[in-house]
Amino acid sequence: MAVTSHVPIKSRDGVSTLADRWPLLGQRRPLVVYLCAIVALDVAAIIVFATSTVFEWRDLLMFGALMGCGAVCIEATRRLGMPAGVSRDLLSAWWLPVALLLPPVYALFAPIVLQVLLQVRVRATVLYRRVFSSAAIGLAGCTASVVFHQFVSDPWILSQGGGLPIMMAVASAVLFSLLNIALIAIAAHTANPDSTWREVLWDRESLLLDIVELCLGVTVSVGCGLNLALLLLALPPVVLLQRSLLHAQLQAAARTDAKTGLLNAAAWQREADTEIVRARRTGDTLALLIIDIDHFKRVNDAHGHLVGDQVLVGVASTLRSQLRDYDVVGRFGGEEFVVLLPGADIDEARRVAERLRVRIGHMAVPVDATLIRVTISIGVALMSVHGDDLIDLLAAADLALYRAKELGRNRVCIPVVQPPPPALPNDPAA
Repeated sequence: MAVTSHVPIKSRDGVSTLADRWPLLGQRRPLVVYLCAIVALDVAAIIVFATSTVFEWRDLLMFGALMGCGAVCIEATRRLGMPAGVSRDLLSAWWLPVALLLPPVYALFAPIVLQVLLQVRVRATVLYRRVFSSAAIGLAGCTASVVFHQFVSDPWILSQGGGLPIMMAVASAVLFSLLNIALIAIAAHTANPDSTWREVLWDRESLLLDIVELCLGVTVSVGCGLNLALLLLALPPVVLLQRSLLHAQLQAAARTDAKTGLLNAAAWQREADTEIVRARRTGDTLALLIIDIDHFKRVNDAHGHLVGDQVLVGVASTLRSQLRDYDVVGRFGGEEFVVLLPGADIDEARRVAERLRVRIGHMAVPVDATLIRVTISIGVALMSVHGDDLIDLLAAADLALYRAKELGRNRVCIPVVQPPPPALPNDPAA
């Protein structure tokens, strides 16, 4: 489930723009088309399956019980809040049993119920994102439900523990996860084409979490088949797991800049201090870059802050793709970024800075019928040459950045090291 922070857009005279009232209109056109297509497909599926389904009291009772468990999970974790950006939860523990045990139409309605609760009770985010999340989860659940019911005529035989029904339940749960991830990943990549598919698909933690969700969903489904009252035993561990998951995400979010996903200034300084101490101990080289987007205010003034945010995201994505995993990159504030390059000498630091400058200069952010391009200026400082601690390195790199801007921007500068003063004739050290 994708939940992203939103920054309202105001025109320069203080009057709300159309994109402020309808944030979807401020997105890329391919993204708008894709989101609308997924939502339209979800609505069509609801109409088709609702008209062909016979609603029975037993099914309605189970649906209400599973949605009640989901509501309890949401309320139990509400005080923790939800981290900005993309967040994960364990609500699939309740969506999967709906898809496996009930007719497909219930799988389309389940995410709507819980997404409304999340919007009202936890975080009121941009409405179109909630609607898209509901549609993506609903379509994935509906597809998994259709496949499962195609091969297992009576889903209640799951409670008998037969090998084939269990295997089909696991396969359907995997299908649900794959479809949901694919729909969300396509939207994320369409919103930011400069990002790699690896960034919007799985990493190790996401894969482990998907496996946990799959196991929980199938286990709850089997328990529901045995006795609906067993939900009372399944609920406490799921709530505890979800609270632990959200707590870990909030801890990570406290270190992360919400707009770019990079380290925030405080977290970057802590990481940088650690690297500098290590470099002093081992005698390794280390370089620091300060990167500033040239004329960024013009982008905000001409196209609005939402487009400016897209530029920041694009620059951050380019920085991540061009740097090593152990390089320390963060957003220092506004349009400034900082990079620490462990083990880099002055020549390597200059090469990295030039590569970043060229790559970002080639980056383009599409807005309506135009492409927005930006350039960057970079100041470079080297440990033991321009300073021995973080404050000295930042001051030296900032001075070099100021020099780059004085010389016309879109360039890399390194501070000039002043030679030591000549020794006096009567100086004992001469």
